[in-house]
Amino acid sequence: MFMHTVGIVCEYNPMHLGHLYQINEIKKLYPDSIIAIVCCSCFTQRGELCVMNKWDKCRIALENGVDLVIELPFVYATQGADIFASGSIKLLNSIGIDTLVFGSESNDIKKLESIAYTQLNDNNYDDKVRIYLDKGVNYPTAMSLALKDILGYSVSSPNDLLAISYIKEIIRNNYRINYISIKRTNSYYGDDNINDNIASASYIRDMYKRGEDIVKYLVKDSYSYLYKDISMDRVFPYLKYRIISDRLDDIVDVDEGIHNKLKKNIMRCNCFNDIIDMVKSKRYTYNKINRMLIHILCNFTKVENKDKNIDYVRLLGFSPKGQKYLGSIRKDKNIPIITHYKRGISNIFDIEYRITCIYGMIMGDENLAKDEYSHKPIRVD
Repeated sequence: MFMHTVGIVCEYNPMHLGHLYQINEIKKLYPDSIIAIVCCSCFTQRGELCVMNKWDKCRIALENGVDLVIELPFVYATQGADIFASGSIKLLNSIGIDTLVFGSESNDIKKLESIAYTQLNDNNYDDKVRIYLDKGVNYPTAMSLALKDILGYSVSSPNDLLAISYIKEIIRNNYRINYISIKRTNSYYGDDNINDNIASASYIRDMYKRGEDIVKYLVKDSYSYLYKDISMDRVFPYLKYRIISDRLDDIVDVDEGIHNKLKKNIMRCNCFNDIIDMVKSKRYTYNKINRMLIHILCNFTKVENKDKNIDYVRLLGFSPKGQKYLGSIRKDKNIPIITHYKRGISNIFDIEYRITCIYGMIMGDENLAKDEYSHKPIRVD
């Protein structure tokens, strides 16, 4: 029996009423569909700590209308938009989704498609980006300026930029995946605009760090799963040790002599933001620096980064409907569906285990390492 399957790329950091709105809109558009999410586990695309562990995040998603939860490995989860999208869409395609749904500030699919096709096919685009990079601007700015030169317009909002990367990945690989956007009800990352108790995840995290009440912005029972301290300063002592003690020039995103600057100045830093202030420049965005520091923390090397051919699906949880869907596709899909860690299954999975151990140590949740071996997928009826 055919079951229409909708895919979402998400972080749910934490899951809030805006995410629930998206799920409810999907259910209106595609009644009785399977909703599958691919989600990061320990660190986000912006190089920040996840505010709850992967199992609690999975349970909350299932309790709020999701049918399948699969893990986005660290080697994709903490990268720029195109690499982040490549892993996410490949995994969703591997479980047979029919439609990708994403949030968008512009909600203009034609504009997003036009930009995606330009980036893929217009030879002038790459040349113009290089010209602007040579002038010392960062990559997002260079990209925007190049698009304005060619098309007369661009986009700069975070979800629109991710949407373009998703569309490019579908086009590039000829995936048989349709895609639609759902307009965001609030603005975007870092915005403090609130509509009907829907606020951005970043604003909610900032409120939480200040000790303010955030319960009304979250889905039911989500608050109880949050770690008490989600400050990036939890990372600082471990990161400082790595910068002092280890070679850095073989780490992903460490280039152009940044390792020398870090080594020279690290003893002057007293918190995580001190390191960012030390490194930041016109060429490097805050997010790129954040990701670089997380890669240093986790000893994620350029050699490891070369092998990103994901050859498994890590299943974290399912609803009864999701379990039935999995049973229907197992014979048709040639990528193994894995439920727990075993050394040597995949280089990417070995890295993921290491990242989970590091994250658990930082968050004071060291059972996470043991859970990788023994935790069964969560089922929520």
